[in-house]
Amino acid sequence: MNLINRPAGCETALLRSMVRETRISPDTLIYPIFFQEGENIREEIPSMPGQFRWSLDRADEILQQVVDSGVKSVLLFGIPAQKDAVGSGAWQPDGIVQKAVRLIKEKFPQLYVITDVCMCEYTSHGHCGILCGHEVDNDKTLEVLAKTALSHVQAGADMVAPSDMMDGRVGRIRQVLDENGFTQIPIMAYSVKYASAFYGPFRDAAGSAPAFGDRKSYQMDPHNAEEALLEAQLDVQEGADILMVKPGMAYLDVLKSLKEQFHQPVALYSVSGEYAMIQAAAAAGYIDREAVICESAVCMYRAGADLLITYFAMELAKYIREGRIG
Repeated sequence: MNLINRPAGCETALLRSMVRETRISPDTLIYPIFFQEGENIREEIPSMPGQFRWSLDRADEILQQVVDSGVKSVLLFGIPAQKDAVGSGAWQPDGIVQKAVRLIKEKFPQLYVITDVCMCEYTSHGHCGILCGHEVDNDKTLEVLAKTALSHVQAGADMVAPSDMMDGRVGRIRQVLDENGFTQIPIMAYSVKYASAFYGPFRDAAGSAPAFGDRKSYQMDPHNAEEALLEAQLDVQEGADILMVKPGMAYLDVLKSLKEQFHQPVALYSVSGEYAMIQAAAAAGYIDREAVICESAVCMYRAGADLLITYFAMELAKYIREGRIG
């Protein structure tokens, strides 16, 4: 048979690399870290094997690993010593995230520091905002989110990432940052954050499971895709510099829609449940762990991710460096 076109594949690894459509760089990877009040803490998260809660006196250990891996950006989550109904620990100058930011900027200034802005880790009830009865008061929550974001930036954060899903929070944070002279600080909005069962291990890690009810009244319904475009559009109008879709693998169609619709960079958060499933399947011998980590990352970038937040960030950077993915 005289075949003229043979699109099934390229014969050599070098040629396959030369014509590859999707490229991945360590510069686009973001590694999440959990910092906890206390001393001498390096506590493995039971539902996330290989991930830990760190006290600040041992922060150098994980931060040096990040630097050595070639990953350049981190996303910080804080676990306070005390929680209350209004999450007041979120915006204190000596809060856990604020202290972590100052430590990183002093010891690892080469790292780009992004802070999660939300209330769920700090409230005694585990919801992402201020309550009125058993309902979250959207507008009251905006004020504490803005105070929290400002305190992070005053501590030295390079970017803030509001994850609460309150209406209008990007605009209010942008206003408060600008009023305080931080006009250059970008906002990465959790624009499309679905109410998802994939967050279970994170809630274990941060101790942020709701004490009652759920978050479906302010997070998105997994059935809805067009609503995602509306949520993202509102964030763009309010001043978001980067849009985000969360969770990752289950919502690649939504990621692709955002990438096609907007000019802003789009981040994807490959969340704790995705990480835990890969770890569990690999431990059981059901999958080739490295191959699945690489393939899933390629899928996320192919769908349109400009940035990838993942607990596998350091491993992916290693695989890129070794030429196993690129």
